[in-house]
Amino acid sequence: MEKEAKTHKKIGPAIIGWILVLVLVVAAASTSIFIVDETEQAVVTRLGKYQKTVGSGLQTKLPFGLDKHYTVPVKVVQTEQFGFTTIKQGRSNEYKNNITSESTMLTGDLNIVDVEWIIQYRIVDPKQWLFGVYEKRSTIRDISQSVINELVGDRAILSVMGSERSRIEDKALDMMNEKYNALGLGINVIAVKLQNIVPPTGVQDAFEDVNKAIQDMNRFINEGKEAYNAEIPKAQGEADRQLQVAEGYANERVNMAKGDVAKFNAVYEEYKRSPKVTRERMYLETMEEIFSSENKPELIDSELENVLPLKNLKN
Repeated sequence: MEKEAKTHKKIGPAIIGWILVLVLVVAAASTSIFIVDETEQAVVTRLGKYQKTVGSGLQTKLPFGLDKHYTVPVKVVQTEQFGFTTIKQGRSNEYKNNITSESTMLTGDLNIVDVEWIIQYRIVDPKQWLFGVYEKRSTIRDISQSVINELVGDRAILSVMGSERSRIEDKALDMMNEKYNALGLGINVIAVKLQNIVPPTGVQDAFEDVNKAIQDMNRFINEGKEAYNAEIPKAQGEADRQLQVAEGYANERVNMAKGDVAKFNAVYEEYKRSPKVTRERMYLETMEEIFSSENKPELIDSELENVLPLKNLKN
């Protein structure tokens, strides 16, 4: 019995020592090995100071709390809603949007409008995301709201609701990224989408009347443009025809004048060579032209014995 007790006394501390060693090994392994998901990166700190950023997979660090790691979802697109909140309706899969006070804004033409929008962003710098700003979500929302308020406040209500929507989204994307980068948030906004843009409930009917009047105005303008497009080409064609007729008449008169000048010059040349013959020929041609016309003239002859020296040549 004494031998067995001594054996137990010798074996007991050794076993306990090995157990302690095994526990330390297990504890060291469990606190020094960690796995990072494919959509994440991990920031490792040593005694509270930033040490490194590691990617996905099996990673190691110093054990027993000397190093700590913080996983950050860098490949996940995160969304913030503004002007409304989406809540689930009971146990069903239906969702309802509740309007929030941050949606009410003042436009550049002093109208009130409710604007709903969302932003989508990714974390691009895990270190900045963890240690750059303390209140991350409230900072993101405050900056986004100030940017949209500024852009809406620079424009008329009809522009905000219509033609300027895409421009506001693009400008807001650039302005938000610029401000977030300046603050060192470590995020990149990838999309800004305006949702519902409507007047407040109290002025909805009046605004619909204004929209109807604007639609009627646009319809009248389009009808006027159609009438204009129908008449102007017709008038332009008539004007072109008149111009062509005038140009043809002008060319005809010019050509006739040139022909008369050429004829006169030819006669003049003949006259210079033989004036007498030319005069007689011109006289005969003139007489022939006179007497060959339908309305023959009265011939005046001083040798006639009539009361008036006229001779009727019509008969």
